[in-house]
This record gives sequence, structure tokens and C-alpha cells, in this order.
Amino acid sequence: MTSIDLSGKIALVTGVGDNESFAWFISKALQAAGAKVALACHPRMVSIVESILTRDGDRDSRLLPDGSEFKPVKVLPCDASYDTMDDVPAEVKADRRYAKFPEYSIKGTVDAIGQEFGGIDILIHSVAFSREITKSLIDTSRKAYHEAMGISSYSLVSLTRAAAPYMANRPGGASVVGLTYVAGERVVPHYGGGMGTCKAALQMDAKQLAWFVGDRNVRVNLISAGPYASRAARAINKDFDKLIEHAAAHSPLRRPIGPEEVANATLYLCSPLASAVTGQILYVDCGYNVMGN
Repeated sequence: MTSIDLSGKIALVTGVGDNESFAWFISKALQAAGAKVALACHPRMVSIVESILTRDGDRDSRLLPDGSEFKPVKVLPCDASYDTMDDVPAEVKADRRYAKFPEYSIKGTVDAIGQEFGGIDILIHSVAFSREITKSLIDTSRKAYHEAMGISSYSLVSLTRAAAPYMANRPGGASVVGLTYVAGERVVPHYGGGMGTCKAALQMDAKQLAWFVGDRNVRVNLISAGPYASRAARAINKDFDKLIEHAAAHSPLRRPIGPEEVANATLYLCSPLASAVTGQILYVDCGYNVMGN
């Protein structure tokens, strides 16, 4: 039997904001496979995540298959809007929700992990945001569109650039994995605020990044997950369950996906089993993407 052993690997997971997200399940799976996991959370979400990691009422969500609990080695603030602290506007630095953190830029967060642990083997990009997500594309403002693109797509470029020196020529190679959605290739009307375009850009950027860091034995891949009723998804559309039901009924496997399945696919992409896989989109959607309806 072939098993995935990530013992000794350092993983930086971005975008954890609660215990229902793909990023949360991916983080747990990485630790269960032996990796040391550091979380990079939006500054406004750090206290929430820290509470989930300690609160008795959330203990079940922390449990790993062997009965132990998920315990990241670090929980750091990171706002994917900013490459360095020089990019942060004065009014944001003065905001009480930010002021308590001296560092929350992409480069600062990556440097903190890379320097403390001597390198980074795994980087998970699970960041997406549009303040006008509930608006259709045609009603999305230019400002919101540009902001969504910077946070949801360009952040992969910025994170990979910052992490590349720490990921270069690691034993067995290093892996960057991001999350995308079929709306990057097909029209999903409710997926507004420019997010469909952001996912399309993310997909092209991942392919290009695979080339630019490939000579350092760093692989870059994406997972295109099927619809899943996370807190963020339910906020987009109050009828999101209907989308899940439609996808389940029209997928070859005739069922919805589970977050653990996305986490397991991520383990594969981060493991030696995928040592020659880069620049790819792995669909974890019960086959929904191959259908015409």
C-alpha cells in the first residue's frame, strides 16, 4: 500500500477563516500526513481562528483521523491586498483591527515562516474576495473588479514570488496548490463581482508560474472543486443549496463533493506521487465539469 508521508514538510496555508472551509480541511489533512502547518489568516479573522483552535465546542472539528487534534505551529495575520507593509494605506494601519499587528503583508508573512523553519515545502492559496460578489458582472464597479482581481488572483503571483526562495530545491521538490472553480471557464451567473474573471486569471497565472518556478523544482497546480456550502458560499447566494443539488444530479457520480475529498486531492498534489505534475487543474467535482448542463 502506498501512503502519503509529509513528515518534516513545512506547509503555509492561506485563507483559513473558519472550520468549514476547504482551507481548514486541507490544513488538517496536511498535519495528519505529518506536515507542520502554519496558517495565514486575514487580520480580522485571526481571533476567530484562534478561538476555533481552543474552544471546547469546536473540538470535534479539530479532530484528526488518529484522534489527535489539529494544532498549527503558527497562526499569522496576512492581508492578501498588500505585498509589503509599504503598500498599506495609513488609514488601514490606524484601524484598530490592524494596528495590533506589526506585520500582515504577503512578503512579511512568508518571510516569517520561511526564516523560522528554514524553508517552505507547501504553499496553499485559498484566498478570494469581492465586495460586490452579490452583484452580477454587468453591475460590478470598476473599483470592486480591480480589488477582487488583486486579492483573488494576483495574490497567487505575489505569494509564489515571496515563497520561491524558500521553496527552491527542497528535498523531493516543493508544491504550490490553489483553489479555483468552474466559473473560471463557464458562465455561472450568480458568481458575480468579477469573480469568474478572477478565477480565469488565476488559472492562467498558475500555468505561467509553473514555468517561472519550475527550474527550482517547485510545482504549481490548481484544484477546481465542485460547489460546496461553506459559509462564504452561502453568503454569495441564499439559494446555494439548489446549485449543489443541481450539480449533484448532473454529475457522473450523482452526488455532491465533500471537503475531505478536496483535502485528499491536495495531499496528492503536495506529495511525491505528483512529482511530475505541474501547471494542471485537477477537477474534484464528481465529474460535473465534463457535462454540458
